[in-house]
Amino acid sequence: MPNEIYLFTDGSVNPQSKIGFGAFLIVEDIAISPDEAKKLVKLKQFEDTSSTKLELQILLYTLTKLEKIKKRVIVYTDSQNIIGLPDRRLRFEENKYISNNGRLIDNHELYKEFYRITDLLNCHIVKVKGHKNSSLKNKIDLLFTLVDRAARNGLRVNKN
Repeated sequence: MPNEIYLFTDGSVNPQSKIGFGAFLIVEDIAISPDEAKKLVKLKQFEDTSSTKLELQILLYTLTKLEKIKKRVIVYTDSQNIIGLPDRRLRFEENKYISNNGRLIDNHELYKEFYRITDLLNCHIVKVKGHKNSSLKNKIDLLFTLVDRAARNGLRVNKN
């Protein structure tokens, strides 16, 4: 039984309607075929969201499903915001999530939940460069492309 689970997440938002779709893929074997992996990609709709918020929402939604596991979770994302959150934690907490202009920072509740759940899980976050040329894609990139396409297709099919 593998000691790791691989999680791929991405999202796509219509800025006018503030409706977005997050996609995720959870696999235990990175060597899974793209055809098999494609069948495992799930989609979830979010309302009143933005691209930054949606990336966090879909990640948290998915991590919550993994809360009880005792395996290392390798998270693949192209979200620079998520990649930077571990390094921003101390500053956020020291400032009680208040910005320099004296108001609560946007998405502060989601950031708090991110820290709570990543403290519970053994998470390792890996930055994926999205939208690579096909000839340059490795196995991780190919799997990430599945969630990227699913999120964009979800938005296209469900125009609001």
